[in-house]
Amino acid sequence: MRPLTEAETRAVFEKLGRYIGENIQLLVDRPDGTYCFRLHCDRVYYLSEKLLKVAASVPRDNLVSPGTCFGKFTKTQKFRLSVTALDFLAPYAKYKVWVKPGSEQSFLYGNHVLKSGLGRITENTAQYQGVVVYSMADVPLGFGVAAKSTQECRKVDPMAIVVFHQADVGEYVRNEDTLT
Repeated sequence: MRPLTEAETRAVFEKLGRYIGENIQLLVDRPDGTYCFRLHCDRVYYLSEKLLKVAASVPRDNLVSPGTCFGKFTKTQKFRLSVTALDFLAPYAKYKVWVKPGSEQSFLYGNHVLKSGLGRITENTAQYQGVVVYSMADVPLGFGVAAKSTQECRKVDPMAIVVFHQADVGEYVRNEDTLT
């Protein structure tokens, strides 16, 4: 387990910035202590400084998951967010999309959100902006990328894709062997 390099930190913060904007600072400097990002086996973990000190005493081979896995670096060194980061992204999300109850299941199976399943969308959402997807009962279901801006969503046909799927809580069941 080691600190992130400059390039790795930039990649992680750029990806997080798409979803929570300037609120990244709120993730690091929290009222309950200071938190940090660490790299272990190509995965980026988010953990408190207290937990970091405890994890330092565990041998690397025996260390499975030192904190909350935020994502991983691919072989081409691109950062991919994991669904395990959803609990930390949802409270600070700048742009949100609510899906109708009939479309929740489709999204949780890994499909994109169509205009017909769109309940609400945050005003002034730009195209290709990172969004957190909620149910109509304000339960975070996952996150994705807006395929259309808010203005374009108003006039597209019902079968048009409005949010590209990135991750959802259904992955806990579908990929339970690989999630850490």
